[in-house]
Amino acid sequence: MTALSQQNSSPAGDRAAGPRSIRPHGSAGTLLRITRIAFQKPWWVAIAFASTLVAATLQLMIPIILGTAVDQTQDALAAVDGGRGALLKTAALLFVMAALRGVFTTLQNYYAEAVGHTVGYQLRRAYYAKVQELDFSFHDKVHSGDLITLGMLDLEGVRMFFSTGIVRLLLLSTLIGVGGYILIGTDPVLALAALSFVPFVGWRSSVTRLRLRATWLRLQERLSVLSRVMEENLAGIRVVRAFAAQSLEMEKFRTASLSALELARERVGIRVRNTSAMTFSFFAAMGLVLWIGGHKVIAGEISVGTLASFLTFMTILQMPVRQLGMLVNSFARASTCGSRLFDFLDFEVPIREVPGAPALVLSEGRLRFEDVSFTYPGTERPVLRDVSFEARRGETIGLVGPPGSGKSSLVHLIPRFYDVTGGRITIDGQDIRDISLRSLRQAVAVVQQDVFLFTTTLENNIAYANPWAREKQVERASESARLHDYILNLPGGYRTVVGERGVSLSGGQRQRVSIARTLMLDPSILVFDDSTTALDANTERSIRKSMRENAANRVTVIIAHRLSSLMDADRILVLDDGRIVEEGSHAELLALCGRYRALHDLQVGNDAPTGGTR
Repeated sequence: MTALSQQNSSPAGDRAAGPRSIRPHGSAGTLLRITRIAFQKPWWVAIAFASTLVAATLQLMIPIILGTAVDQTQDALAAVDGGRGALLKTAALLFVMAALRGVFTTLQNYYAEAVGHTVGYQLRRAYYAKVQELDFSFHDKVHSGDLITLGMLDLEGVRMFFSTGIVRLLLLSTLIGVGGYILIGTDPVLALAALSFVPFVGWRSSVTRLRLRATWLRLQERLSVLSRVMEENLAGIRVVRAFAAQSLEMEKFRTASLSALELARERVGIRVRNTSAMTFSFFAAMGLVLWIGGHKVIAGEISVGTLASFLTFMTILQMPVRQLGMLVNSFARASTCGSRLFDFLDFEVPIREVPGAPALVLSEGRLRFEDVSFTYPGTERPVLRDVSFEARRGETIGLVGPPGSGKSSLVHLIPRFYDVTGGRITIDGQDIRDISLRSLRQAVAVVQQDVFLFTTTLENNIAYANPWAREKQVERASESARLHDYILNLPGGYRTVVGERGVSLSGGQRQRVSIARTLMLDPSILVFDDSTTALDANTERSIRKSMRENAANRVTVIIAHRLSSLMDADRILVLDDGRIVEEGSHAELLALCGRYRALHDLQVGNDAPTGGTR
């Protein structure tokens, strides 16, 4: 799909991510699709439509009744008894009509809003479900601020369309169509004068709708930028404070706000000018009716009551005509917002299961890379080139290499966060693209570089991978991550609530929570993606010892920049420019006197011990 355009994007992990915008294909079929969603509540729609038609019909009867009352008043002046009885009946009828119109208008508003909120509910669920499906490559290129704008402003524009667009259009069409038919049947010349503003209003509405649609798309993009600035500021508020950059952030926010404000003012100007022009045409038509009708009354061609009916009908139309600008805006907003929203919902997720994909069947627990190559979507330079190796259950594989060599990219391929572009990855001979994602990601767990903790208790954060786990399981995982004793010393123990993103914990504590959370899965393949950098040497050594005690039942893959973390690995793979350039144990690689030895000497010096303790 072309709507999700990328702008100079580069993959994340061993690379920097660029922004990506969500843009609509066009509005063809968008309004029809919104309408179909609304019709999933057919009885509510039927009640809203029926109430609108009845309310409009009752409203059209009011001018007829008032015209009759005017004629009755003239007759009453010549009557002996004053004709008060007929006037009383007309007044009672008018009261009943007005009351019934109020009842049906209430039903119309209630069910129209109910349908709109149902549409909003369904789209929110679909939107959130889509967010859960999206793979890493999408989030590499789309800013979360854009997604927040899409899930709030765009979705709200779609939700309101039924009540402010479809129902209002039905009401206006009924008032003009049925009312016009009644008026033409009464006096064709006067009816044409009364409806003379309609063609002008239709033309202005069409032109304005196109302009509003274009400006609404631009406004949404500017609001996305504004959301992006706010989201980044909130996420990085400590960096802002640390560098005393409040004035810089305020200037960024002011610039983004002014940009949105200027376009919002432009939109208001378009709507106001359009509404003013339509209202002027309406009053011009009313003046024409008064002029022509007055001459007809003088000539005796129509009664004063008939002229009063025409003028009352036009007064009734005044409110819908004033709302026509909002109607046009509703159509423009719904077509633009709906196009953006449906484009997102229809986005084809690259990482998908084959239909009927079986679950992963584990036997030997053997992980195998076969001539694997990988290029990030939207880029041309391969990140991995013809990588092949095998790891068996009980083995620990170390990965080392300069930044950008492809280490994180390699391990992210194992749980299918991305798909290989060449070769294949198998687990016990099963291509990971042919098995279900759920079973694969239960068997493969990655302790990420960047730790994210939820604003909830430590217990809930650790048990996130298995919410129904027993307390003993949570405690065992914490003990393996060397976190249990620390938690017991907290006032709330495991029920201590961590702050947003875990800010109440140190970097090392957050990493240990992340390790404990991953161990809750008891995975067959456990990956540490440079996930112990914030730990002191003693704590890291203790955790490594704990991992070795349980390593017999799994493949362990460790990415680390500190070679001391890899000395106990069974094999170490040295990557450079996406290729394995050296392979062997710590001692074997030192004996090669190649890149690993150069890195080792750089870190620990030539006089450091060259062997690891196993």
